[in-house]
This record gives sequence, C-alpha cells and structure tokens, in this order.
Amino acid sequence: MSAAGRLNTAQRRAWLNYMRVYHRLEYEMNRQLQTDCQISLSDYTVMNALTLGANSRAHLNVLATTIGWERSRLSHHVERMSRRGLVERTPSESDGRATDVVLTEAGREVFEAAAPKHAAWVGTVFFSDIDGEQQDQLADILGAVYESILRHGTLPRPDLDEDRPRGA
Repeated sequence: MSAAGRLNTAQRRAWLNYMRVYHRLEYEMNRQLQTDCQISLSDYTVMNALTLGANSRAHLNVLATTIGWERSRLSHHVERMSRRGLVERTPSESDGRATDVVLTEAGREVFEAAAPKHAAWVGTVFFSDIDGEQQDQLADILGAVYESILRHGTLPRPDLDEDRPRGA
C-alpha cells in the first residue's frame, strides 16, 4: 500500500479489474443459470454448498459462513427454496437448538442437471482466453487472496470447503 492509504498503480489496476470481473461475472452467472437451468445463482450457491456436507446437510450457521451470507439473508432464501421443494429445514441431528438445511432429492436432481451446464459455461466465459499456466497462476493468486481474507476478515474459516472431499 502506498502513502496515505492509497493503492499503488498496480494494486489499483488489479483491484479495478477484479471489481469489473466480480460484478459482471455475478450478473452473467445469474443470467446463465436462470436461462439454462431455471434457478438463480443464489439457489445454485446454496445447493452447491450443501453438496459439501455429509448427507447434503448443514447447520444454517455453517451454511451461512460457508457461502459468506448474513444468516437472515440465508434464512429467507432457504425458506423460498423450501417452498419450491429444493431444500428442507429440519431440527439439527447434533444440536437440538440448531436448524439444519438439507438438500432434497428434487434439489439434488436440479443441481445435478445444472452443474454440467454451468461448468461448461464457466469453461467458456472464464477460462477460454487463458492458458493452463495462467489458470494455475490465477488459482494460486486467488488462493492467497482468500487466505488473506480469512486472516483479516470477520467470518471464521468455513466448515464446508471445496478442497475437502464431498460428504456421503
């Protein structure tokens, strides 16, 4: 960081490029999922995180931490997904005071139908103009940034993680 809390030229360029990618990618992912799969990016995010949990199940708080949402936002969204039969809210098996969110069979079918379409789209939109070496570099850079966010941010490290094996 340069003097007086300002970004230097390289940092500013990287940050502005990241913000452009972040905002545009979020819009385009949501559009793709709605058009091709009839689900929102938020639906996909919740279902994807649930597939990481044992038996496609997670405490509401764990799920909120995993996807980086406020608990109230997640609770409202889970309620909407529940009305559509994609997830269920149930008392926790391990903590009677907690609520678990469980991916239903219908939700699993929707997710499994959407995942290959979304992966193909990501391959085209996100990776088609960078080579394998750049993909590795990007993965390393984003991994380092993620670790910095975990160190300096306010949310704890998620219990559910893509780098861990998927639950049974």
